[in-house]
Amino acid sequence: MSESVPREEASTEEQVASAERAALSLAKCSEEERSAAIHAIADAIDDNHEAILEANERDVAAAEEKLAAGEYTQALVDRLELSSGKLEDIAEMVRSVAEQTDPLGRTEEARELDDGLELYRVSVPIGVIGSIFESRPDALVQIASLSLKSGNAVILKGGSEASHSNRVLYDLIVEATAEVAEIPDGWAQLIEAREDVDTVLGMDESIDLLMPRGSSEFVGYVQDNTHIPVLGHTEGVCHVYVDDEADLSMAEDIAYDAKVQYPAVCNAVETVLVHEAVAEAFLPRIVERYESADVEVRGDERVREVVDVEAASEADWSSEYGDLIVSIAVVDAIEDAVDHVTTYGSKHTESIVTEDADAARFFMRSLDSASVFHNASTRFADGYRFGLGAEVGISTGKIHARGPVGLEGLTTYQYYLEGDGQLVGTYAGDDARPFTHIDFDGEWQPGRLADERE
Repeated sequence: MSESVPREEASTEEQVASAERAALSLAKCSEEERSAAIHAIADAIDDNHEAILEANERDVAAAEEKLAAGEYTQALVDRLELSSGKLEDIAEMVRSVAEQTDPLGRTEEARELDDGLELYRVSVPIGVIGSIFESRPDALVQIASLSLKSGNAVILKGGSEASHSNRVLYDLIVEATAEVAEIPDGWAQLIEAREDVDTVLGMDESIDLLMPRGSSEFVGYVQDNTHIPVLGHTEGVCHVYVDDEADLSMAEDIAYDAKVQYPAVCNAVETVLVHEAVAEAFLPRIVERYESADVEVRGDERVREVVDVEAASEADWSSEYGDLIVSIAVVDAIEDAVDHVTTYGSKHTESIVTEDADAARFFMRSLDSASVFHNASTRFADGYRFGLGAEVGISTGKIHARGPVGLEGLTTYQYYLEGDGQLVGTYAGDDARPFTHIDFDGEWQPGRLADERE
């Protein structure tokens, strides 16, 4: 077991050092031990609704005061608020993480270099993960559960707006996992002071990966102020394109769900693009439905020729509203829709609604977004819905992990070489022995060659 310093007494440097020590032990825990600890987290959430909601009510009350003063947005308050139903969903999500296939110890490649000389590439944890997030206390539980399942120690830094919620959830997680003897103390650390963010950003020798979740300004600040690799996205400017071959009833439902089902999140649609051939039929229907849900609709000049809505500005096309606001534009062809998304999008999630398979193929293969859907709401861009158990965030980058990041995105690999006394000199010089370099199906089993020799 690692020794950890009580959070109230520890400096940020001491907390990170404790996590580093724990990471080495956690990487050796079995899948059964890690999954048992995750189930204990879910049980603790189920058993402590009252305490969690009481803490959350304090956060929400303070946030509503700042909302009234114009300091917070309604979207932030919505992301912050918990309920019994939401806690049940969180516990279910935690259990789904526990039931995921173990991401560690998988043999990704096996190659014979020579008779009795075998190379294996095996999945292992990244090490120490740092996650800095705003608003959503459920993010703390998701990130902690995924880190534990993938064998990573984690540094958690939530926003001050959720401090009471984060503290009670963190304490429940630590107490629950402490009951599983093999789980090392210190594997999860909660950092609460705002000024400690810059301390964390500077600890590139101790923290292996940062995953920020929050506003585009916040994520951009993290990316610009650290040498630690950062996995995240700065904006969620998502699009739905209604093709001329779309089923308009389906398109209406998808565009509505993508905006209204939960507008405060990064996978909600911000811009709807409509082919000019169906604009007159589709626009009145979707605008009426949006307005019935109090969605503010902003349209380009061609949209406003068909429906009476506010004029969209140039800034609207690149805006992540996170609220009940949507911009709509009419395009002449699918190529124009692709150009619009490429120009203004954030490479997050796009969707085409069409019955034309060739059009769907063209749209989906022409875009550089992390997720591109056909006849489905952008709101499906989510780790739990993708069957990943949960997500630590959504990455719009292309290196290491992309889209909703689950367990696989929290692993790397090591090369294990199993030999029988071979020397490099044997494979060099005029009488060099050739390598065989034969790929084969097999799992890494340490000592197997020695056992066979005996």
